[in-house]
Amino acid sequence: MAAKVPITDLANEWLRLDKNPETRKEIETLLEGNKTAELEARLRNRIEFGTAGLRAAMEAGFSRMNDLTVIQASQGLCLYVLEHVENAKERGVVIGHDHRHHSNDFARLTAGAFLAKGVKVYAYKDLVHTPMVPFGVKSLNAACGIMITASHNPKKDNGYKVYWENACQIIPPHDEGIAQMIHDNLEPWVWDYKSFENPALVDPTEELVPAYFKEVDSLCNAKDANTASETKFVYTAMHGVGYPFAKEVFERFGFKPLIPTKEQVLPDPEFPTVAFPNPEEGKGALALAFKAADEAGASVVFANDPDADRFTVAEKQASGEWILFTGNQIGTMFACNALDNWRSSGKSDDKVAVLCSTVSSNMLAKVAKTEGIHWEDTLTGFKWIGNRAIDLEKEGYNVIFGYEEAIGFMLGDIVRDKDGVSALGTFAQLTAKLYKNGTKISEYLDSLYKKYGYFSSANSYFICHEQDTIDRIFNKMRFGAAPQSDETGRFAHKPSYPTHIGEHKVANVRDLTLGYDTSKKDGVPSLPVSPSAQMITFYLENGCVFTLRTSGTEPKIKYYLEVSAATHEEAESQAKAIESAMCSQLLEPEANGLQYRQSS
Repeated sequence: MAAKVPITDLANEWLRLDKNPETRKEIETLLEGNKTAELEARLRNRIEFGTAGLRAAMEAGFSRMNDLTVIQASQGLCLYVLEHVENAKERGVVIGHDHRHHSNDFARLTAGAFLAKGVKVYAYKDLVHTPMVPFGVKSLNAACGIMITASHNPKKDNGYKVYWENACQIIPPHDEGIAQMIHDNLEPWVWDYKSFENPALVDPTEELVPAYFKEVDSLCNAKDANTASETKFVYTAMHGVGYPFAKEVFERFGFKPLIPTKEQVLPDPEFPTVAFPNPEEGKGALALAFKAADEAGASVVFANDPDADRFTVAEKQASGEWILFTGNQIGTMFACNALDNWRSSGKSDDKVAVLCSTVSSNMLAKVAKTEGIHWEDTLTGFKWIGNRAIDLEKEGYNVIFGYEEAIGFMLGDIVRDKDGVSALGTFAQLTAKLYKNGTKISEYLDSLYKKYGYFSSANSYFICHEQDTIDRIFNKMRFGAAPQSDETGRFAHKPSYPTHIGEHKVANVRDLTLGYDTSKKDGVPSLPVSPSAQMITFYLENGCVFTLRTSGTEPKIKYYLEVSAATHEEAESQAKAIESAMCSQLLEPEANGLQYRQSS
């Protein structure tokens, strides 16, 4: 066994490589203060490159987001792309960035690494929403794309998201190949903050932003009705980059201008009005938007997350209460609307497909079965939804919609990724149509429940920073409190999942970490297996399905639970009861020191 490298040696190696005076000073100060534990946390392990790219706090250290780790990631990615993508040097790379602290510098350093190897670089010099990067890869036939963003993470974080030549986020084995190439090329070959001034770099903004909106125009099928609509819409960008894009899509769809939530509509890396800049967090995140709506006499609020690839909607009811619709509810409404529009255009239902992630609602499957169209689920994340959409297109399908419950929606083929701006325009059009007919969004949703059945979800998370604790929780789920040897030799221990959750019997279990599905004769799951990520799904005899998994970008244990019943009240009651039993029985929050989600 190799001897552990002294922490002072790792610190000195950092100081040898780092050229940023601010992050150098951080490590020097920690060394001078003999802050060994903090040095260990920052330097002992490297930031991991995965299918989500990179995401971490912005500070000095090999395990953090900073100039050095961004350069190292860019060098590895550049060499991997040159080796695996045909004509990559000529086809080039597309780079975008959001408004977070250091995002502009990270984008410049990324561009510099590719330029140094003679790769053509297309870089949006101004702020863009994330979908502009995959759109750029598609439109320019680029070899890959990089977006510098941490999406809806807290202000201290930043990230590095990678798109492959097919304009989808990367999937295995590319993540492992890129990670290895990064590891093999840690010595910076360039440190270029002035890459945006390099005449070899091309800013595609003037060409691609209009081209993007021209494709989004294809989703507008009722411009005259939109123009005549008196519906008022309030909008929040959650201190992110979305407002210029949201204004443009509203104008192109013919609507009267959005009413902005003034405190949150301009880009601000401090995110001063929200603890978590994520509209998915609940009504608390939208409190200022609700206030703006009340003042304007509006009954509909739209929100994008800070990089504007997610979208959500809330509606004021006659009682004065605001309903914030879930990602599953919005996804179902989008899907039904997309199918209605498809049929209204006179096109055949043959080879029409819709997609969702495996932790999203089963209501979409019910809609597809009832309407006679193709449905599939994928692993979580739009990397899987987008890539599967491309595969289905090759089989002759028209994938008209895809979504994940985390308020991510893919409409048509503008990008094979989630897009909060095209979603905003499309949902505004649906809302205007409903309101013209005297129907509220909530009433439309209820009509879908009456047609396809009532589905109630209970989705949330616990925070856990200790990987050992997470592994212990999930291994107890799959192997029991006293693991037994596996006589088949297939697994480290014999699978021994709980037989009941509360009073409900477990019918089947699918474990995509272990690679085991009790419903299959051979025990092999149909979805891809990922040993590096925890994910177990339980199917109960009463029809309830719930999944527990770890997040790829945050220190969370997430769960997604759904029950279908004859009435909304019955579905909701069962969901709450099973959620309580699941948490206490499987996660044991107090015993494991898990932090509860903060209520908004």
